[in-house]
Parts: sequence; structure tokens; C-alpha cells
Amino acid sequence: MITKLAFVIDASVALAWCFEDETNVFADKVLERLVDSAGVVPLIWPLEVGNALIGAERRGRLSQAESERFLELLRQLPIRIESASLTRMFGEVITLAREQNLSTYDAIYLDLAMRSGLPLVTLDEALHQAAIRCGVKVFPAQDRGKG
Repeated sequence: MITKLAFVIDASVALAWCFEDETNVFADKVLERLVDSAGVVPLIWPLEVGNALIGAERRGRLSQAESERFLELLRQLPIRIESASLTRMFGEVITLAREQNLSTYDAIYLDLAMRSGLPLVTLDEALHQAAIRCGVKVFPAQDRGKG
């Protein structure tokens, strides 16, 4: 049995798959890697992605049908949701957010990458830099530019 490679995916990468004006070579490569790899996300990820889609619908950037098609795509991807205890979220994650000057939303991705030992994929520069400072592998470090 071949064990799949895995990596932590933040919402910025997933949302780049949805919006044409956010198309990104890096995000496209991450999506391609999911053919032979697995994504791991924190429990907040579906809510964060869903909130962005609802916001896009409300602004007329995306139709409900387009949102539903995108959600179906996400459901078909090999993405596993990991939870963290309330104690961890109110403890280590908030501490990490303070130490790294991140939102708690971003810190939960960094915490998951640190706990799991998995690389982190993000388009968020502050999260990317925090991961590097914390010794988390950022996957891949090159090719993060737009285009």
C-alpha cells in the first residue's frame, strides 16, 4: 500500500481555485498534487471557504449555482478535516496567534502543520512567513507568485 503524501491547505489556496481573477500557478500546482497527495485542513476550513463563497454571492461575484459546483469539487478532493480541542484552541492557538502576529483563523493552520509535521500551503504572506519562523516546511517554497 502506498501512503499518500499530505499537506495542510489554507483557505486562500482553495479559494484561488474558485475565482478566475485569483488564478495562481502555485494554487493550480497544489490542486494537481491532490491527485497523488492528501490535503489536511482544520475544522474551521469549510466554514471559512463557505463564508467567502456566501460573501462572493452577495456581492454578485459568484452565482449560487457556481458556489454549489465549487463545493461539489471540494467534496470530491482527498481532503481530511482535523479538529482541535477547545482547550488547544483557547490555549496554544491563541498563544501562537499572539506570538506570530496572526489571526486565530490563520494560527489554527499553522498549529495543525506544527502538530502534524506536515508542510503548509498558503497564499497568505504573513502565514507563510510565520510558518518559516516556526520551522514548518512550506510547500513548495518556490512558485508562490501570481500568474
